[in-house]
Amino acid sequence: MPFKSEPYRPLTSIVSYPERGSGGNNRYRGNCSPKLIEDLIAFFKPEEICDYMCGSGTTKAAAQKSGVRSHLYDLHSGFDIMNCDIPERPEFIFWHPPYWDIIKYSDVMYKASDVQQKYGYDPTKLDLSRIAEWDDFVKAMNYAMMKQFTALENGGRMAVLMGDIKKKGKLYSMISEIVKPGTLENIIIKAQHNCFSDNIEYTGKFIPILHEYVMIVRKDNPMLIPVIMAKKSEMDIRDMPGATWRDVVAAVLEKNPAPVSLTFIYEQIEPHKKAQSNQWWKEKVRQTLQCNPDHFDHVGRGLWCIRRTA
Repeated sequence: MPFKSEPYRPLTSIVSYPERGSGGNNRYRGNCSPKLIEDLIAFFKPEEICDYMCGSGTTKAAAQKSGVRSHLYDLHSGFDIMNCDIPERPEFIFWHPPYWDIIKYSDVMYKASDVQQKYGYDPTKLDLSRIAEWDDFVKAMNYAMMKQFTALENGGRMAVLMGDIKKKGKLYSMISEIVKPGTLENIIIKAQHNCFSDNIEYTGKFIPILHEYVMIVRKDNPMLIPVIMAKKSEMDIRDMPGATWRDVVAAVLEKNPAPVSLTFIYEQIEPHKKAQSNQWWKEKVRQTLQCNPDHFDHVGRGLWCIRRTA
Protein backbone atom coordinates (compact mmCIF):
# COMPACT_ATOMS: atom_id res chain seq x y z
CA MET A 1 0.00 0.00 0.00
CA PRO A 2 1.36 3.47 -0.86
CA PHE A 3 2.36 5.46 2.18
CA LYS A 4 0.04 8.39 2.84
CA SER A 5 0.77 10.90 5.58
CA GLU A 6 -2.33 12.95 4.79
CA PRO A 7 -5.97 12.08 4.10
CA TYR A 8 -7.05 11.76 0.48
CA ARG A 9 -8.06 15.09 -1.09
CA PRO A 10 -10.73 14.60 -3.75
CA LEU A 11 -9.68 16.23 -7.01
CA THR A 12 -12.08 18.96 -8.17
CA SER A 13 -12.09 21.61 -10.89
CA ILE A 14 -10.66 24.13 -8.41
CA VAL A 15 -7.71 23.24 -6.18
CA SER A 16 -5.89 25.25 -3.55
CA TYR A 17 -2.82 24.41 -1.50
CA PRO A 18 -2.10 27.23 0.99
CA GLU A 19 0.58 25.03 2.55
CA ARG A 20 3.03 23.88 -0.11
CA GLY A 21 3.84 20.49 1.38
CA SER A 22 7.22 18.77 1.35
CA GLY A 23 9.20 17.65 -1.67
CA GLY A 24 11.49 19.37 -4.13
CA ASN A 25 13.23 22.64 -3.39
CA ASN A 26 10.86 25.43 -2.44
CA ARG A 27 13.63 27.94 -3.18
CA TYR A 28 13.63 26.86 -6.82
CA ARG A 29 11.44 29.63 -8.22
CA GLY A 30 8.28 28.54 -10.02
CA ASN A 31 8.31 25.24 -8.15
CA CYS A 32 4.77 23.92 -7.72
CA SER A 33 3.20 22.28 -4.69
CA PRO A 34 3.86 18.52 -4.54
CA LYS A 35 0.30 18.17 -3.25
CA LEU A 36 -0.99 18.85 -6.76
CA ILE A 37 1.04 15.99 -8.22
CA GLU A 38 0.08 13.72 -5.32
CA ASP A 39 -3.59 14.45 -5.99
CA LEU A 40 -3.20 13.77 -9.72
CA ILE A 41 -1.55 10.43 -8.94
CA ALA A 42 -4.21 9.53 -6.39
CA PHE A 43 -7.02 10.33 -8.84
CA PHE A 44 -5.67 8.82 -12.08
CA LYS A 45 -3.69 6.01 -10.39
CA PRO A 46 -0.80 5.66 -12.89
CA GLU A 47 1.85 3.06 -12.19
CA GLU A 48 4.55 5.54 -13.17
CA ILE A 49 4.91 9.24 -13.93
CA CYS A 50 7.35 11.07 -16.21
CA ASP A 51 8.51 14.69 -15.98
CA TYR A 52 10.71 16.08 -18.76
CA MET A 53 11.20 19.50 -17.12
CA CYS A 54 11.54 18.35 -13.55
CA GLY A 55 13.22 21.45 -12.09
CA SER A 56 14.14 20.69 -8.48
CA GLY A 57 12.53 17.24 -8.43
CA THR A 58 9.08 17.87 -6.96
CA THR A 59 7.55 15.17 -9.16
CA LYS A 60 10.02 12.59 -7.87
CA ALA A 61 9.18 13.42 -4.25
CA ALA A 62 5.43 13.24 -4.92
CA ALA A 63 5.82 9.92 -6.75
CA GLN A 64 7.87 8.41 -3.92
CA LYS A 65 5.29 9.53 -1.39
CA SER A 66 2.52 8.03 -3.54
CA GLY A 67 4.35 4.77 -4.14
CA VAL A 68 4.73 5.02 -7.92
CA ARG A 69 7.79 4.95 -10.17
CA SER A 70 9.09 8.15 -11.71
CA HIS A 71 11.37 9.13 -14.59
CA LEU A 72 12.72 12.67 -14.39
CA TYR A 73 14.76 14.79 -16.80
CA ASP A 74 15.73 18.43 -17.20
CA LEU A 75 17.93 20.76 -19.20
CA HIS A 76 20.20 21.13 -16.18
CA SER A 77 20.80 17.37 -16.04
CA GLY A 78 21.52 16.51 -19.66
CA PHE A 79 18.07 16.37 -21.30
CA ASP A 80 16.87 18.92 -23.86
CA ILE A 81 13.17 18.44 -24.62
CA MET A 82 13.55 20.17 -28.00
CA ASN A 83 16.30 17.89 -29.33
CA CYS A 84 16.56 14.74 -27.21
CA ASP A 85 14.45 11.66 -27.86
CA ILE A 86 11.98 10.74 -25.13
CA PRO A 87 13.20 7.39 -23.77
CA GLU A 88 9.89 6.05 -22.44
CA ARG A 89 6.41 5.29 -23.74
CA PRO A 90 4.88 7.16 -20.81
CA GLU A 91 1.61 6.29 -19.13
CA PHE A 92 1.36 9.67 -17.41
CA ILE A 93 3.33 12.89 -17.98
CA PHE A 94 3.36 15.88 -15.68
CA TRP A 95 4.68 18.98 -17.42
CA HIS A 96 5.29 22.36 -15.84
CA PRO A 97 6.82 24.52 -18.59
CA PRO A 98 8.30 27.95 -17.82
CA TYR A 99 5.87 30.84 -17.92
CA TRP A 100 7.70 32.43 -20.83
CA ASP A 101 10.45 34.70 -19.43
CA ILE A 102 8.88 35.55 -16.07
CA ILE A 103 11.46 33.35 -14.33
CA LYS A 104 14.71 32.59 -16.13
CA TYR A 105 16.20 29.24 -15.18
CA SER A 106 19.51 28.56 -16.92
CA ASP A 107 22.37 30.47 -15.28
CA VAL A 108 19.98 31.77 -12.62
CA MET A 109 18.59 28.74 -10.82
CA TYR A 110 21.66 26.71 -11.82
CA LYS A 111 25.04 27.47 -13.38
CA ALA A 112 25.15 27.19 -17.16
CA SER A 113 28.91 26.59 -17.03
CA ASP A 114 28.42 23.48 -14.89
CA VAL A 115 25.95 22.05 -17.39
CA GLN A 116 28.19 22.85 -20.34
CA GLN A 117 31.19 21.25 -18.68
CA LYS A 118 29.27 18.08 -17.77
CA TYR A 119 26.98 17.61 -20.78
CA GLY A 120 28.65 19.58 -23.57
CA TYR A 121 25.96 22.17 -24.35
CA ASP A 122 25.11 25.69 -23.25
CA PRO A 123 21.64 25.51 -21.62
CA THR A 124 21.05 29.25 -22.12
CA LYS A 125 20.79 28.58 -25.88
CA LEU A 126 18.11 25.90 -25.38
CA ASP A 127 16.12 27.30 -22.46
CA LEU A 128 12.46 28.10 -23.22
CA SER A 129 12.52 30.72 -20.46
CA ARG A 130 15.14 32.67 -22.42
CA ILE A 131 13.13 32.98 -25.63
CA ALA A 132 12.71 36.71 -26.25
CA GLU A 133 9.52 36.85 -28.33
CA TRP A 134 6.14 35.47 -27.25
CA ASP A 135 5.30 33.96 -30.64
CA ASP A 136 8.63 32.11 -30.69
CA PHE A 137 7.99 30.85 -27.16
CA VAL A 138 4.53 29.58 -28.20
CA LYS A 139 6.03 27.69 -31.15
CA ALA A 140 8.62 26.04 -28.89
CA MET A 141 6.00 25.27 -26.21
CA ASN A 142 3.71 23.64 -28.75
CA TYR A 143 6.52 21.61 -30.29
CA ALA A 144 7.45 20.30 -26.84
CA MET A 145 3.78 19.61 -26.08
CA MET A 146 3.25 17.52 -29.22
CA LYS A 147 6.57 15.71 -28.79
CA GLN A 148 5.57 14.54 -25.33
CA PHE A 149 1.99 13.70 -26.27
CA THR A 150 2.97 11.58 -29.25
CA ALA A 151 5.34 9.61 -26.99
CA LEU A 152 2.43 8.62 -24.70
CA GLU A 153 1.17 5.07 -24.79
CA ASN A 154 -2.39 4.74 -26.05
CA GLY A 155 -4.72 5.64 -23.18
CA GLY A 156 -1.99 7.73 -21.52
CA ARG A 157 -2.43 11.22 -20.14
CA MET A 158 -0.59 14.52 -19.88
CA ALA A 159 -1.23 17.00 -17.07
CA VAL A 160 0.16 20.42 -17.98
CA LEU A 161 0.47 23.15 -15.34
CA MET A 162 0.62 26.63 -16.88
CA GLY A 163 -0.25 30.23 -16.18
CA ASP A 164 -0.94 33.63 -17.67
CA ILE A 165 1.56 36.46 -18.07
CA LYS A 166 0.69 40.16 -17.96
CA LYS A 167 2.99 42.71 -19.61
CA LYS A 168 2.28 46.37 -20.35
CA GLY A 169 -1.47 45.95 -20.15
CA LYS A 170 -1.55 42.85 -22.38
CA LEU A 171 -2.36 39.31 -21.30
CA TYR A 172 -0.26 36.48 -22.71
CA SER A 173 -2.25 33.33 -22.01
CA MET A 174 -0.50 29.99 -22.30
CA ILE A 175 -3.69 27.97 -22.06
CA SER A 176 -5.31 29.86 -24.93
CA GLU A 177 -2.35 29.28 -27.25
CA ILE A 178 -1.07 25.88 -26.25
CA VAL A 179 -1.89 23.09 -28.70
CA LYS A 180 -4.47 20.66 -27.32
CA PRO A 181 -3.99 17.18 -28.80
CA GLY A 182 -6.15 14.13 -28.15
CA THR A 183 -9.14 14.29 -25.84
CA LEU A 184 -9.35 17.42 -23.70
CA GLU A 185 -10.40 15.73 -20.48
CA ASN A 186 -10.23 18.38 -17.76
CA ILE A 187 -9.13 21.92 -17.02
CA ILE A 188 -8.44 22.56 -13.34
CA ILE A 189 -7.98 26.03 -11.86
CA LYS A 190 -5.26 26.10 -9.24
CA ALA A 191 -5.10 28.99 -6.76
CA GLN A 192 -1.65 30.52 -6.30
CA HIS A 193 -0.21 31.19 -2.86
CA ASN A 194 2.98 32.78 -1.52
CA CYS A 195 3.99 34.26 -4.87
CA PHE A 196 6.84 36.74 -5.35
CA SER A 197 4.26 39.18 -6.76
CA ASP A 198 2.23 39.06 -3.54
CA ASN A 199 4.59 41.66 -2.11
CA ILE A 200 4.05 44.12 -4.98
CA GLU A 201 1.48 46.88 -4.68
CA TYR A 202 -0.07 47.40 -8.10
CA THR A 203 -1.56 50.65 -9.34
CA GLY A 204 -3.87 51.60 -12.16
CA LYS A 205 -5.99 48.92 -13.81
CA PHE A 206 -3.65 45.97 -13.29
CA ILE A 207 -5.52 42.90 -12.05
CA PRO A 208 -3.11 40.56 -10.24
CA ILE A 209 -3.09 36.96 -11.48
CA LEU A 210 -3.82 34.59 -8.60
CA HIS A 211 -4.38 31.32 -10.43
CA GLU A 212 -2.85 28.76 -12.75
CA TYR A 213 -4.36 26.06 -14.95
CA VAL A 214 -3.89 22.32 -15.10
CA MET A 215 -4.89 20.99 -18.54
CA ILE A 216 -5.36 17.24 -18.78
CA VAL A 217 -5.39 15.59 -22.20
CA ARG A 218 -5.79 11.88 -22.96
CA LYS A 219 -4.49 9.86 -25.92
CA ASP A 220 -7.35 7.73 -27.25
CA ASN A 221 -5.96 6.68 -30.63
CA PRO A 222 -2.39 5.59 -31.40
CA MET A 223 -2.49 6.91 -34.97
CA LEU A 224 -5.13 9.60 -35.49
CA ILE A 225 -4.89 12.47 -33.03
CA PRO A 226 -7.46 15.30 -33.01
CA VAL A 227 -5.73 18.61 -32.39
CA ILE A 228 -7.09 21.97 -31.26
CA MET A 229 -4.77 24.87 -31.94
CA ALA A 230 -5.03 28.64 -31.89
CA LYS A 231 -4.59 30.54 -35.13
CA LYS A 232 -3.92 34.26 -35.15
CA SER A 233 -5.40 36.34 -37.94
CA GLU A 234 -6.60 39.88 -38.52
CA MET A 235 -10.17 40.53 -39.65
CA ASP A 236 -11.48 43.80 -41.01
CA ILE A 237 -14.72 44.80 -39.31
CA ARG A 238 -16.08 45.86 -42.73
CA ASP A 239 -15.83 42.22 -43.83
CA MET A 240 -17.15 40.54 -40.70
CA PRO A 241 -20.63 38.98 -41.05
CA GLY A 242 -21.62 39.79 -37.46
CA ALA A 243 -20.80 43.50 -37.61
CA THR A 244 -23.81 45.84 -37.79
CA TRP A 245 -23.95 48.98 -39.93
CA ARG A 246 -23.57 51.04 -36.77
CA ASP A 247 -20.40 49.10 -35.90
CA VAL A 248 -18.91 49.66 -39.36
CA VAL A 249 -19.74 53.37 -39.59
CA ALA A 250 -18.51 53.94 -36.04
CA ALA A 251 -15.22 52.20 -36.88
CA VAL A 252 -14.66 54.50 -39.88
CA LEU A 253 -15.33 57.60 -37.78
CA GLU A 254 -13.23 56.41 -34.82
CA LYS A 255 -10.24 55.91 -37.10
CA ASN A 256 -10.52 59.56 -38.17
CA PRO A 257 -10.63 61.99 -35.24
CA ALA A 258 -11.60 64.99 -37.40
CA PRO A 259 -15.08 65.25 -38.99
CA VAL A 260 -15.27 63.52 -42.37
CA SER A 261 -17.55 63.80 -45.35
CA LEU A 262 -20.23 61.35 -46.37
CA THR A 263 -18.21 60.73 -49.54
CA PHE A 264 -15.21 59.73 -47.45
CA ILE A 265 -17.33 57.26 -45.45
CA TYR A 266 -18.57 55.74 -48.71
CA GLU A 267 -15.01 55.35 -49.98
CA GLN A 268 -13.97 53.56 -46.79
CA ILE A 269 -16.81 51.03 -46.99
CA GLU A 270 -17.41 50.45 -50.71
CA PRO A 271 -14.60 47.91 -51.40
CA HIS A 272 -15.68 45.66 -48.54
CA LYS A 273 -18.22 42.87 -48.06
CA LYS A 274 -20.56 45.03 -46.01
CA ALA A 275 -21.26 47.18 -49.07
CA GLN A 276 -20.98 44.42 -51.66
CA SER A 277 -23.73 42.40 -49.99
CA ASN A 278 -26.28 45.24 -49.99
CA GLN A 279 -27.51 46.93 -53.16
CA TRP A 280 -28.68 49.96 -51.18
CA TRP A 281 -25.63 50.28 -48.98
CA LYS A 282 -25.22 54.06 -49.40
CA GLU A 283 -28.78 54.56 -48.24
CA LYS A 284 -28.03 52.27 -45.32
CA VAL A 285 -25.01 54.37 -44.34
CA ARG A 286 -27.10 57.57 -44.36
CA GLN A 287 -29.88 55.89 -42.39
CA THR A 288 -27.39 54.62 -39.82
CA LEU A 289 -25.92 58.09 -39.29
CA GLN A 290 -29.31 59.75 -38.96
CA CYS A 291 -30.92 57.15 -36.72
CA ASN A 292 -28.11 56.96 -34.14
CA PRO A 293 -27.75 60.47 -32.67
CA ASP A 294 -26.35 58.96 -29.46
CA HIS A 295 -23.34 57.74 -31.45
CA PHE A 296 -22.87 60.13 -34.39
CA ASP A 297 -22.77 63.95 -34.62
CA HIS A 298 -23.71 65.90 -37.74
CA VAL A 299 -21.31 68.84 -37.39
CA GLY A 300 -21.73 70.61 -40.71
CA ARG A 301 -22.94 70.25 -44.25
CA GLY A 302 -22.21 66.62 -45.11
CA LEU A 303 -19.72 66.27 -42.23
CA TRP A 304 -19.92 63.63 -39.54
CA CYS A 305 -17.91 62.56 -36.51
CA ILE A 306 -18.20 60.08 -33.67
CA ARG A 307 -19.95 61.40 -30.57
CA ARG A 308 -17.49 61.51 -27.69
CA THR A 309 -18.68 60.64 -24.22
CA ALA A 310 -18.17 63.32 -21.59
